[in-house]
Amino acid sequence: MDDKPVALVTGANKGIGLQIAKDLAAHGFTVLVGSRNLKRGEAAAKTVGVNARALELDVTNQASITAAAERIRSELGRLDVLVNNAGISHAGKPGRPLQEMVKAGRASVASLDEVRAVFETNVFGVIAVTQAMLPFLRTSPAGRIVNVSSSSGSLTLNSEPTNPHRAMFGVGYSPSKTALNAVTLAFALELESTRIKVNAACPGFTATDLNNFAGTRTVEQGAQQAVRLALLGPDGPTGTLSDDNGPVPW
Repeated sequence: MDDKPVALVTGANKGIGLQIAKDLAAHGFTVLVGSRNLKRGEAAAKTVGVNARALELDVTNQASITAAAERIRSELGRLDVLVNNAGISHAGKPGRPLQEMVKAGRASVASLDEVRAVFETNVFGVIAVTQAMLPFLRTSPAGRIVNVSSSSGSLTLNSEPTNPHRAMFGVGYSPSKTALNAVTLAFALELESTRIKVNAACPGFTATDLNNFAGTRTVEQGAQQAVRLALLGPDGPTGTLSDDNGPVPW
């Protein structure tokens, strides 16, 4: 068994996930580049470097999750950091402008099938992957779980009339992040007597295909908070949501 710590980043073949993988590899981790499509994952792992390997992982498919966990067990025998980064903003046609996504997600008109698809990846996928990887994280000297969330899921911020972004709060993406924040807290509370720390990171409005590249932050900036939480020391917090400016209200 290798002495190097091992990190798994889901949805790491592009965007913020790929940048998180690069940053963790630079910090001395063996990084598993989780990707639904193995070929894309392999191409992404090459850009991360020699400390990366692709791992086929569809977070909405239990058989895929189980197979990924088995591969980690047989090939590496350990997992120290899990970054649940895989997420979707909508289930419609790729390349939709952000305004169109927002309109389609409004409470009065949103497609239930689309809402279910978003929750399947952003919420249920995180629970399923975390459950599968917990046995490894429990034996790690410093297990860390980081869920890539969003301040768009903050009920406190969206209740504030002066918040210009509250018009984007529909029934799909934003509530899926509200639910993810609750899931983060649930795991943190259950595991607070262990060495495992569970936190949520908001990357900010980062330009990725999630928002059809309408974001204003780079992937390098968007990855910073998740990487910080992945590297927390023993005195670091658990059960928090934060961005580069500090704690974000639930």
